[in-house]
Amino acid sequence: MGIFQAGLLVPVAVGPVIGGALAGAFGWRSIFLFLTIYGAAFLAALIVLLPETLRSVVGNGAGMPASVMGKYPLTTYQKLTRVRWNPDAVGPPPAKKPIDVTGPFRILVSKLAAPIIVFLAIYYAVWQMSITALSSFFTDRYGLNETKVGLTFMANGVGSMVGTLITGRILDMDYRRVKASHEAKAHREDAEIEAGQVLTLVVSHEEFPIERARLRLVPLFSIIQCLSIIAFGWSIHYAPRVHIAFPIITTFVTGWTAVSTQSVIMTYLVDIFSDRSAAASASLNLARCLFAAGGTSFVMPMVNGVGAGFAFTICAIVQVLALSGVAVTWKFGARWRRGSIG
Repeated sequence: MGIFQAGLLVPVAVGPVIGGALAGAFGWRSIFLFLTIYGAAFLAALIVLLPETLRSVVGNGAGMPASVMGKYPLTTYQKLTRVRWNPDAVGPPPAKKPIDVTGPFRILVSKLAAPIIVFLAIYYAVWQMSITALSSFFTDRYGLNETKVGLTFMANGVGSMVGTLITGRILDMDYRRVKASHEAKAHREDAEIEAGQVLTLVVSHEEFPIERARLRLVPLFSIIQCLSIIAFGWSIHYAPRVHIAFPIITTFVTGWTAVSTQSVIMTYLVDIFSDRSAAASASLNLARCLFAAGGTSFVMPMVNGVGAGFAFTICAIVQVLALSGVAVTWKFGARWRRGSIG
């Protein structure tokens, strides 16, 4: 997941650089011409090269779709793949499930997901607010042209990629550590039961603490992001007396922590909604994009009203309050999951 998300974040680093160079050399309209050509070329490559993966159509990859366009990429993939698989173990393809349009909305308002989703949506919105204001700040207060402004976005993009790659490994390590501790505790309980040291008639091992395995790093990332947002706001507030390198560095830290937090929350939601992972991802994306749309619409009026320092300090305070969503999930998440299963 870390490698996958890092690939998605490459455009965050290189896109503004290309856009700034095009706008500076040929005007802002050239950006849309470039995107049209790029999008058409990518769509053509997607149609020709992307194999069908829907299990109800191709099973484990050995089945063949009826359409020629779907058959050709899959045939090529079967010949070139280095992934170990048994083409004879096809089995009956799973039945096609009806499209559940309301699934993401039900997850969004469920008590199991709503607190943690709202928390992430607020942090994502503040991150996007700082990025949205970035070009205006660097143009008005540091006198950069469009090409140079585009270069300043690289720090945020690189921070995002570094965050998702490192966080994926940290999550794996943390999960293994919690799992080993949980299994050791279960073994001790078994030994005590066999030794006759436990007098209760019914003993059940504690459910695996998925909240502890996934969410205990969230407060660390959150506090660091809040500090970077405050530092960004006040460095812009006193610009150009503060060297431009300082706010650029804060965007690296903000991108790193924001994406790290997003990776943690996404992994947790996929864990607890393993049978509806796509719907869980959709609900998270819906919430964070709606919050970001609202936040970016009033960030500049707020900055113009109270100043950049106070505006982003207010944002950081809201972020700290949003940590209550993590606390609620940490305290009640396991109980709510047991209730939903029961």
